Amino acid sequence: MKKIALLIPLLFLQSCQWFDAKAPDKEELLQQRLNEINWNEVSSYPSVAECNVIIDKEQRKECFFETMARLVQERLDNDTISMLYPGLDTIKVKVKVYADARLEFEPGFEKDSVRYDTVVIDSIIKSRLVNFPPVEPAQKEGVPVTTEFILPVVLNVN
Repeated sequence: MKKIALLIPLLFLQSCQWFDAKAPDKEELLQQRLNEINWNEVSSYPSVAECNVIIDKEQRKECFFETMARLVQERLDNDTISMLYPGLDTIKVKVKVYADARLEFEPGFEKDSVRYDTVVIDSIIKSRLVNFPPVEPAQKEGVPVTTEFILPVVLNVN
């Protein structure tokens, strides 16, 4: 019994060393986590309501881009752009989806855009591309982020 009585305090003293383990440094853990994150890719792409039922990330992305291209094209079809500039058949529209779900559109012009009045086209695009359905912003590690992409919009030339 005396041997057990001596053994128990020794075990308690030994077990104290287990609690003496050094806690990891917050900065070190943060740095390690930041290095694990792929900063060039979002966790989830922007989405609209009709694409939310799709679970696969790539298919959801495709759905979103197709839907946005269709909505932009519908708003610009039969517009004065094709009448004013019959040689202009495609416009690259830069779409910016902000973290607060706002949308911003900006036309992208080719280097030879001196053939077109970019100010007029810009004002037409900004006036026509309003009242879009709500867009969920892209997310990075569960946090909404701002994203940009370019949509090639084919103008309806009749």
